[in-house]
Amino acid sequence: MTILENNNILLRALEPEDLSFLFETENNTAFWEVSETLKPFSKYLLKKYLENSHLDIFEAKQLRLVIVKKDTLDRIGMIDLFDYHPKHQRAGIGILILKEYQNQGFARESLEIFIKYAFTIIGLYQIYANIPLNNKKSISLFESMNFIRTGVKKDWIKKENGFIDVAFYQLIKELN
Repeated sequence: MTILENNNILLRALEPEDLSFLFETENNTAFWEVSETLKPFSKYLLKKYLENSHLDIFEAKQLRLVIVKKDTLDRIGMIDLFDYHPKHQRAGIGILILKEYQNQGFARESLEIFIKYAFTIIGLYQIYANIPLNNKKSISLFESMNFIRTGVKKDWIKKENGFIDVAFYQLIKELN
């Protein structure tokens, strides 16, 4: 077993075969609020993204891995590091679990694996997450993983009927 897996899931690099999965996921408007997406992605653009996904986090300033359920090899979501700052040893984190796989512990397992990888292999000192205050499941998940709410961004995300606040969470590596 590698650092990017446990008994139930595997976090793996993007493959050309993930094009349809990316296309469906990135163009699902239910996810756009969190990702700040404003328009659909073409297969052409996503194919180009996949062609450059071999770049390491130091070049691309981001890392996206596919979450795979080991017993079925189903793609069940994605987990990202973004806005990577090597000097400050920090990055943002985002996770997406497809609806049919939610509430089964996969998000927590994925975060546990990815956080360990980010701190030990990439060498991050801190990881942060921006979570809309109306996303109670994500808030509960990140708080259970010892992320601390350090602030609230007022009226941060525009919705059809107004704005919503976003909580800023940080996890700082314990130095032993």
